[in-house]
Order: sequence, then structure tokens, then C-alpha cells
Amino acid sequence: MKSKKNFSVRLHLKITQGLNKENKEEEEEEALIGQAECWKYMLSFTDSVAIKAAVELGVADIIDHHGQPISLQKILDNIPDAPSPDISFLDRIMRVLVRRKIFSAHKSENGETRYGITPSSKWLLRDSKMSLASMLLLENHPIHISPAHYVSDIVREGTKNGSPFYRCHGYEQFEYTSLKPDYNRLFNEGMACTARIVSKAVIEGYRHGFNKIESLVDVGGGIGGSLSEIVRAYPHLKAINFDLPHVVATAPKYDGITHVGGDMFVSIPQADAIYMKWILHDWSDEHCVKILKNCRKAIPEKTGKVIIVDHVLQPEGDGLFDDTGFAFDMMLLAHNTGGKERTEEDWKWLFAQTGFPRYNIIKIKALPSIIEAYPI
Repeated sequence: MKSKKNFSVRLHLKITQGLNKENKEEEEEEALIGQAECWKYMLSFTDSVAIKAAVELGVADIIDHHGQPISLQKILDNIPDAPSPDISFLDRIMRVLVRRKIFSAHKSENGETRYGITPSSKWLLRDSKMSLASMLLLENHPIHISPAHYVSDIVREGTKNGSPFYRCHGYEQFEYTSLKPDYNRLFNEGMACTARIVSKAVIEGYRHGFNKIESLVDVGGGIGGSLSEIVRAYPHLKAINFDLPHVVATAPKYDGITHVGGDMFVSIPQADAIYMKWILHDWSDEHCVKILKNCRKAIPEKTGKVIIVDHVLQPEGDGLFDDTGFAFDMMLLAHNTGGKERTEEDWKWLFAQTGFPRYNIIKIKALPSIIEAYPI
């Protein structure tokens, strides 16, 4: 009987030891994965560095102009303004971008690696109408990146001393654009390139949205790139591109569009509908209430509408652009006092405060969605 009891004790100890060992191995594996994740996100900025370098060097355009995959030396030979190019540095950049599937790599019969275009690098073509190159250069410019180093300060102190952008540069972002012509140009070019991309998706995904209106105001329309695409698709529209005076002062002429300078916090030109692409996410709830109330005054009571092109954050979403929405939110945290991306509940609250009892969300093939807001 005693022997049987001792056996049970030994068996229990072995099982316990085995479980403890298994639990310890699982904990060690989880810790290792956690460490790897921290390294990954800690150094993720290097991907942007590599892509920015490729855009500045015109790598995608060089390959595209040849119409087929080409060697590293061929790329290097075609880089403009390169008095003493270094092929080893370019090799390291391309190695990263091939791994990230920005470019492809193919071995030729003689063993030489040749680099080709992928669906991702097509968006980096600087001479393409549908390109993200200008936006990429804006987002990776030191002026844009530096405010991120002040984000922890506003967690501690709030924004009583200004946004991270203000703390970094001494001016809020939209003041800074009016004072720095080069940054203003960079900013406008970035907005214009995304306007073309998003406008194409809006026109395709909102085919009947503009049919029943005769006049449209693009609030915060920049230099008119977004509105010009809409007017081209719907030439019956009488369109106004409305933005700050220093912005519209640099706007090119477009058929069917009148450029008007002003302040959306004071008043908005009247029209059948108001269009706002990536405007409200730049501002706090308090500011958005003012803007939307001015929109409400500018449109007809019964037939008017506001067409908002902006993010609708999905906290549990796993859609194609859902992670990017949260990245935009972090960017806004650094750049704007009160600017943020919003969930559907956040949008619903804003509309309730500003006289829009009815809204509709339409998903399109782009980063943002269309949000219609109606006064009745």
C-alpha cells in the first residue's frame, strides 16, 4: 500500500514538473515573440526611410521607363544629379524594398539580379497621375516628422502650450504653411496627389451622389485638385473651391470652378451641397461643430446635404485600410490641436450637435469612406 502511494506521489511530481517545464517554455516563447515585435515596431521607420530614398532617386520611374526589370548598375546609371554614386548603398536599399515587396527581384541567365515594378511601386511613380510619391515625401519630411517627438509632452501637460507641431516649430501647422512657401508647396502637392486618388474612388463609389445637385462647394479644397476631378466627371456642376486666401492664391485655373478665399469658421459659400475631404479630422470636436453649423446654414433646408470624405475608425476592424486609419490618428495627434480620426459613434454625436439628424456611410475603394449628412 505504501509503495502504491509513493508511486502516485512520484507520478504527480513528474506530471507537475512536466507541466511547469511546458509552461516555462511557452512563457519563454511568448517573451521572445514580444521582444521581436518591439524590435519590429521600434525600427519600422526605416521602411519609410528606404521608400523615401527610392522616390527621391526616382528608382520606380527609371525601371518603368525601361519597360522591363533592369540591373542595379542600370538603375544607378540613370539616377540624375549623381556625381559619385555608390552601388553598395543602393543595393542595401533595394534589398529592403524587395523584402517589403515594393520592388521585385529576378535572376537573369547570367546570374545578375534585375529589379522590376510591383503593384506597390506603381504608386511611387513621380510622373504618374495616380501616385502617392508627393504624399510620401510630405509625410517623411523633417517638418512633418519632428513634432512626433513632442507627443509624450501633451500627454503630461495637455495642449495648453500648443500642439506638438507648435512646440516643435513655434507655429500651428496651418499658420506655418502660410509663412513657409516651400512647405506650403510640399503640403499642397501632397494633398493634390491624394485628392486625385481619393476623388477617383469617390466618383466610382458615389456615382449617383452628385446627379441631383447643381452647385457644390469644396470646403478646404486646397488648390482645387479634388474638385477638378469631380467637375470633370459631372460637368453640369457649378463648383466653388473654398480655402484660405494664401492657399487659393496658388491654385491653377480649372473650367467650371471658381476659387474663393475665406474662413470656414466664419462662413461658407452657399450651394446645394458641401464637400469636405479630410478636413474635419484636422480639428477638435468644438471646431467641427462650428464648421458643420456653418455648413448647415449654407445648404438648402430640405434638399441640401454635406458630403464628408473621411475615416470611420473600426476599433476591431481588420479591413485593408483599418490599421492605416489608426496611423493617421497618431499623425494628427502630433500635428493638430484636437484633430483626430473618429468612429461611427463619434460622427453620430457630431451630427446630433449640429442639426443633421440623418447620416449614411458609404465604403469606397480608398482609405477614407463617404459620410453623407442630411438636415432632415
